[in-house]
Amino acid sequence: MDLGATFSNLLGQTAFASLTVGNFIMIAVAFLFLYLAIKKGFEPLLLIPIAFGMLLVNIYPDIMYSPEEAGGETGGLLWYFFKLDEWTILPSLIFMGVGAQTDFAPLIANPKTFLMGAAAQFGIYAAYFVAILLGFNGKAAAAISIIGGADGPTSIFLANKLGETAILGPIAVAAYSYMALVPIIQPPIMRAMTTPKERAVRMDALRPVSKLEKILFPIVVTTVVCLILPTTAPLVGMLMLGNLFKESGVVKQLQETAANALMFIVVILLGTSVGATTSAEAFLNMDTIKIVALGLIAFAFGTAAGVFLGKIMYKLSGGKINPLIGSAGVSAVPMAARVSQKVGAETDPTNFLLMHAMGPNVAGVIGTAVAAGTFMAVFGVK
Repeated sequence: MDLGATFSNLLGQTAFASLTVGNFIMIAVAFLFLYLAIKKGFEPLLLIPIAFGMLLVNIYPDIMYSPEEAGGETGGLLWYFFKLDEWTILPSLIFMGVGAQTDFAPLIANPKTFLMGAAAQFGIYAAYFVAILLGFNGKAAAAISIIGGADGPTSIFLANKLGETAILGPIAVAAYSYMALVPIIQPPIMRAMTTPKERAVRMDALRPVSKLEKILFPIVVTTVVCLILPTTAPLVGMLMLGNLFKESGVVKQLQETAANALMFIVVILLGTSVGATTSAEAFLNMDTIKIVALGLIAFAFGTAAGVFLGKIMYKLSGGKINPLIGSAGVSAVPMAARVSQKVGAETDPTNFLLMHAMGPNVAGVIGTAVAAGTFMAVFGVK
């Protein structure tokens, strides 16, 4: 046996033989995400699978190869996970899980907060026009702009529907990263736009919401929204189905499965497959830098627009509405609502804004799905 040839073959089979500088950079980014998730606690349920998918694909690219790329009948493991993203199965199931976990009572009790959720979508449309100016085509600009809703599943859903899979990795990673970084990005904007007097406003207790109202809400929203924008059915329909499981009170097993076991399985599949789209070749380019920057612009504008409308409502209500809750109009549920509570508590530790902020927060989930449906309608995509 030729020991030299054997050693050479073994060395050639290691990942070191094919790693590029770009791969090492992406591996370092994966380590950073793992640090933020584990040490700092930034949305670990999202960042850990995303970071690990990123790590795997930059060590072993074959794990994301299609059968054609692999030169055989089967593809890489994470390629099959990713096909579930492309078919919009995983984003839709995520929405069903979110619906099964979410209490829409604050929005039902104070419908005016829906306006704040709508206002926060301004960042999406602002980023769309900026993306056009930066040279992206209309569909790519639309897919990128949805990052402003801080809604990973909707970003993935729209990018696939519009056929922008080439930039899906940067879009998804940016969307999920900004979801995780809500506690860092939003507070400076909120403090800059409000006065201590506004931040200290105590809002009246929300009225009790009846069981009938809670049951009718998902049925009515699905009917109205999907009649106007049928393309939102996979997202809005699944969101409201999950919520109907919760509020009907007669399918506890389905609600618990959607909100827990199924939700966590889907997060694993979606997170690792999203992370696996970030190979060095696909991720390290100027378009990625633009996408990450546009996502931040969209998210900042959305936060600012929500707070701005909150300030208007503060004036119109005679000082009864705390404008901080407007920042929760982005889709990061319930993180954005918690940030509203946290910033308000800095001024008055006894002020309780969380439930009030949940109104615009859950409205933002619906609003982002509607924004995605609007773009699909504009581009004639079904």
